Amino acid sequence: MTPTLVQRHLPHAASVPRADLCARARDWAEIQERMLVPLYEAVYERLEVGSGTRLLGLGCGSGLALLMAASRGAVVTGVESGEPERLALARERLLPEAWSGRRGPRTRLTDGSDDSVVAAPGDKPYDIITAFEPIGCTADDSEGLSALLESAAPLAARGSAVVLVGWGPPERCTASSVLRVATKLADPLRTTVSWRPALRDDLEEVAQRAGLRPDGSGRVACPFGYADTESALKGLLSTGLFDAAVGATDPTQVDKEVTEALQPYVRRDGTVWMPNVFRYLIARTV
Repeated sequence: MTPTLVQRHLPHAASVPRADLCARARDWAEIQERMLVPLYEAVYERLEVGSGTRLLGLGCGSGLALLMAASRGAVVTGVESGEPERLALARERLLPEAWSGRRGPRTRLTDGSDDSVVAAPGDKPYDIITAFEPIGCTADDSEGLSALLESAAPLAARGSAVVLVGWGPPERCTASSVLRVATKLADPLRTTVSWRPALRDDLEEVAQRAGLRPDGSGRVACPFGYADTESALKGLLSTGLFDAAVGATDPTQVDKEVTEALQPYVRRDGTVWMPNVFRYLIARTV
């Protein structure tokens, strides 16, 4: 298929030091990624993911959503083009046999540059495509997503489900108050990577630009729960949403202000609890 499934990512105002990328990916996998488990479960239940399902996960991160689909019996392929460190962790989770030179037939992972890997295994096309990375949190965070979905759609059968995810309304997402810190600190660089409220039709607009037909949606509560403030800080910074703020100020300043913004959500036992709602859209290939 042309072009290859390499997602276009907006440049951060300042790149994270190379030595920190592996640690940040580990923080994502161990702390933050699990916050969306209720969303993955709701989508898989609604679409009846199970034995015989052929699923393509775009922006698969460190592979938790794929692991959950595979545990239901699905044959999964994951694409992660923007975070090679996360992809390496996904391989550790899903392809333990790869270290001995043997790769299992039910799971494949790629950075999207090799069409022969992305194409559905065997003769059957994919019947579900997921793009679980939420949009509607920062300005232009859907940039390139429509083109990516348009490129992926031919790999699926006609009428197949394509799942998009977005943040819910800010009044139901307590994390939005913390994400505003990133915008405030990054303003001196006038970056486009800044927080904005989620809009009602964000997902529908992306689907329509990709030539997909919207076919239902849902909302899922996904609270962000952390053992303590330090874990919350690591988890939130692992998303990459604060990179521009780090470039505009320094890591110490960002740590300080994010920690302060977290205080209203610290409970008496020291844990951090931040209720949030995410919305998903099921669209169909035509």
